[in-house]
Amino acid sequence: MANNFDSNITQKLARTFLEPFDTDRVISKNVNTQLLSGQFNPSTGDTVSFKRPTDYISTRSADGDISGGTANSIITGKGSGVVQEMFTVEIDWNTVDQALKMDQLEELIAPAARRIVTDMEVDFAAFAMKNTALLAGDVGTSVGSANDAWDDVAGAGAILDAAGVPRDNSWCYFANPFTQRKLASNQRSLGGETGSMSANQRAVITENFAGLKVMTANTLPTYTTGTGADRAGTLSATPTATYLAAKDTMTMSIAVTAFQANLVVAAGETITVTGRNRLNLSTRQPIIDETGAEILFSGTVTASVTLGASGEGTLVITGPAIFEAAGAYNTVDSALTSGDVVTLGGAASTLIQPNLFWHKQAFAIGSVPIPKLYSTDTIATTKDGLQIRVSKGASIRENKQIVRFDLLPAYACLNPFFAGQGFGVA
Repeated sequence: MANNFDSNITQKLARTFLEPFDTDRVISKNVNTQLLSGQFNPSTGDTVSFKRPTDYISTRSADGDISGGTANSIITGKGSGVVQEMFTVEIDWNTVDQALKMDQLEELIAPAARRIVTDMEVDFAAFAMKNTALLAGDVGTSVGSANDAWDDVAGAGAILDAAGVPRDNSWCYFANPFTQRKLASNQRSLGGETGSMSANQRAVITENFAGLKVMTANTLPTYTTGTGADRAGTLSATPTATYLAAKDTMTMSIAVTAFQANLVVAAGETITVTGRNRLNLSTRQPIIDETGAEILFSGTVTASVTLGASGEGTLVITGPAIFEAAGAYNTVDSALTSGDVVTLGGAASTLIQPNLFWHKQAFAIGSVPIPKLYSTDTIATTKDGLQIRVSKGASIRENKQIVRFDLLPAYACLNPFFAGQGFGVA
């Protein structure tokens, strides 16, 4: 009797797919990942909410009498995880069948797993870049261009520490592969045995430098700055600065004017505001650098905008500038006000690829269970909750059989103040 694999073929494919899929991950291994089973339904649509932590202010008194004060309000915010497009690789069944018979299934399936990992990590890294609030270095300046490259990397660790980001989880710094060359020129003792290692393990340059796990990543995103030399403008209105307004999106809309006429501002570009300084989110004290200067407030543009003929328009930035009297959630030392000078980072008409750094709980990738097809299906799940559906079925219109691998992720920014873009110092 001839061999028949129909009863277990998707299980075999799932096992074969899962190992290279998990082994090839780098960026997605260093964020909060989870299986979002049961969290999406018709009432939630394509969005699921993650509760943000609350904070409070304390009072001081000589005798403990607080009767003249006001109790803290409990303000609960939420971070939203949004379902993304499905990632799919489809393979003709005849190719799979041939690979099975020739005992070459691993060679066939590994590139499919690698393709889904690569596309997901490119997509997620672009999402992460657009949801960073912190900035280390001068936008567009490569790490190590003017200083010891490790100094520039340490700047990211310093920003995280000075901003009050907790050390309860790992801090990661993802560098362009050529940044690794700059780092190696200053530290020749790096390296060692690789053996049988995952891509995530191979990407590690050092496990602990300035509080950071420093890694290389070839999936870092880019953006191109718009044409026009005038990259400084002003606020044309005073934005809303309350935590209540920002708590669910962690974004702020700022009306600007006096930039270059018809300037295209790309998603991912950073802005700074003169005279408005960043606070440590734990102590609510100003952040002072090694020269004694205060760190300016910065934000990242979340969506591309084309400004008008007078350089006017509205930018939505992540990492809002919150300022309230005795506020428990203040992120700046004074409120943004109409007339403040706003400057876009970097030079005009330039392709920019920032390094990225974050606390592991800055972002989350959730894997959404995918409904079963009318075919032979198997579900494979990684240890940290990413789920792949493997299906074997027929396409009756085309009169052929196919095998497909599917991943449906949801991305969430849990806290933009836990993440930043990293550059060198000019």
